[in-house]
Amino acid sequence: MNAKAFSLFIFSILAVACQADSPGAGATPTNLSPVDMSYTEADYQDLRLADSLLYDKILGSLVGSAIGDAMGAPTEMWHYDDISEAYGYVDSLDLVLREPSPEGPWDFNLPPGAGTDDTRWKDLMVRFALAEHDLRARGKALQMSPVRFAAFLNQRYESLIEDLKATEGPAPEPFEDNMRRITWLQEWTRVSRAYAAGDIDVYRDALARFYGGEMACAGMLYAPVLGAVYPGQPLAAYRTGYDLALFDIGYARDVTGLTAALTAVAFQPEARLDTFAAVLRDVDPQGFFRSRLLGRLAYKQYQQARAIVREAKRLTVDEQRAMSFRLPDNYPYDSLHYAQTLHAYRLLTKAQQDAPFHAGEIHLINLTALLFSELDFPRAMEFITNYGRDNDTVAAVTGAILGALHGFQALPEAERERVMEVNREVLNIDLEALARRLTDAVLARRPRPELPQ
Repeated sequence: MNAKAFSLFIFSILAVACQADSPGAGATPTNLSPVDMSYTEADYQDLRLADSLLYDKILGSLVGSAIGDAMGAPTEMWHYDDISEAYGYVDSLDLVLREPSPEGPWDFNLPPGAGTDDTRWKDLMVRFALAEHDLRARGKALQMSPVRFAAFLNQRYESLIEDLKATEGPAPEPFEDNMRRITWLQEWTRVSRAYAAGDIDVYRDALARFYGGEMACAGMLYAPVLGAVYPGQPLAAYRTGYDLALFDIGYARDVTGLTAALTAVAFQPEARLDTFAAVLRDVDPQGFFRSRLLGRLAYKQYQQARAIVREAKRLTVDEQRAMSFRLPDNYPYDSLHYAQTLHAYRLLTKAQQDAPFHAGEIHLINLTALLFSELDFPRAMEFITNYGRDNDTVAAVTGAILGALHGFQALPEAERERVMEVNREVLNIDLEALARRLTDAVLARRPRPELPQ
């Protein structure tokens, strides 16, 4: 099947789905998903935030995500007991004393503030969004194409291959460095190449074995950027996140859409916990609440996160005294708070998936951290980082949401300045420049006021 036929095939499926879900087509809306299922121009309009505030929130989302990535990077995949033993209580940035890896840091012993593929994916998605804006969206609604997203990733992969071919000299280190960059996108390109080519069978098979066939949190790595592309518009962000979730299987596509939507709603002034809960309940254009047998698992994980936080925070002083634990070194809060945190950790451990990068697990920890911290940025980052598992990815997602909510100026000053410096000077990612260009792109899509006659 060629690309044109594949596109028509996908369009026909979407058309049937829209007819089945639209009012007047025999569908019975439920009170769990009371959203308009049709695209409207209003879905693609931002909040009209003041230019400076919009920039502050976009920069806050990118830097907040990078802070979370950098805080989790030194202890990614660790158990919380091991983190406590080695680091005490983590509440700031630290050296990344790890061997390089394609998905992790790309060099040995990186300074505090360095991150992993989570920040690289934010950089890549901003660049794609800017390319789409320059191509077709200046002065009008931006609808990013999954086919062009696949082609964009393929081109990036091909440029990395050219970099490897151009490596000079006999020293092995430059070759190792360039191979690491290629390997980072290797699994992704198997999927995106087939999608861009319109080969359904090859795409299906590549997707089924993506990172071993696990329900990886692939789309969650870049979905928060889409919330900044559609600030204050969770439905538009969800639709785009879902469309670009080329690497997700099962309800991971729903989680990717929700991650974009949660970031988008964080741009709304005075957003609260209830605001985020409403997104998880109401934004469901694909009808996951109607799924047979299981329903919307992503919403059930919100209910699970809420139950974990409620049970943990009900822990009393008397119950805490009966527990056996030692406070981590440099712990800044009281023992009851630590006991409640530890209880939440143990409840999360019971819900662990086989793979720490499982989209459902990342989603659950993210929601638990938002609830447990009551949307406080430092406490959410500390909760996630000290829990371990895939803590850099979870903290990067939560950091993007809370960074958009509070804005750059409200982030911890030492961490935000350090992360921007290290990303710019060491990792070649200029977060300030990306935020400025993305802000300009969003502003350029606003309708221009008509001049008086």
